[in-house]
Amino acid sequence: METLPNLDVVRASAVVRAKDSDGGGMPTMEVRFSAFDKWYEINSIWEGRFLERTAPGAFAKTIAESGQNVRSLFNHGFDPQIGQKVLGDIVSLREEPDSPVGDVALYDTSYNRDLLPGLRSGAYGSSMRMRVVKDEWNDAPARSEHNPDGIPERTVREARLFEFGPVTFPANPDSSTSVRSLTDEYYAELRARDPERVDVLVRSRDSLTALHRTEQPAQATARTDGAAEPAATEPQTHSGGLTAGERRRRLHPHIERN
Repeated sequence: METLPNLDVVRASAVVRAKDSDGGGMPTMEVRFSAFDKWYEINSIWEGRFLERTAPGAFAKTIAESGQNVRSLFNHGFDPQIGQKVLGDIVSLREEPDSPVGDVALYDTSYNRDLLPGLRSGAYGSSMRMRVVKDEWNDAPARSEHNPDGIPERTVREARLFEFGPVTFPANPDSSTSVRSLTDEYYAELRARDPERVDVLVRSRDSLTALHRTEQPAQATARTDGAAEPAATEPQTHSGGLTAGERRRRLHPHIERN
């Protein structure tokens, strides 16, 4: 699967709440993100268009090996008032049966006190920034109830978590999609702070676009129900029998319009 290297992706959902302590003082914030085995659509200039789900266990390694380096920020550190100030200590980071969960003991600060009314009322959603380490693709799935357009499907098997926290504009809790991508918004904000880093990624994206435009696609291999997946020794194909160029076109339909 051809994806941009070293691309951090952002996923937002609608589950964050403040849990008041019995002894008073600042509450603990509970953030739940990336519900397991739930399909949601990604439609991003940076990532392409496909369905994605996260498998149970995808965060187990990052929690065990680098959980101490994860931070909790508001709006991914782009809020003009709060900036990159950490919201509190992460006292628990774990996988529960339905999703990963982070508990943050909020610092007693003015910026956290400003956030408390919204956290208590459920006005904020949750979001996380991660990098996909291992995934599985079905490039040519049959049309189905969860995938009526038959677009490529990705299952995230392992991800590296960098930060999570409340956001102002999460996924819509009333829609059928519980998670949405904020990757485009993240890189739009990051450009103002670190334009050189974004420019490197833009050049990588443009190289992928140029490769697609010059590549002559081979004839796709028809797939029938129950057909065996292509062997790993056949680099020109992937699950579903699509060529690299055909996969790029399905994942990045905006390329044709450039």
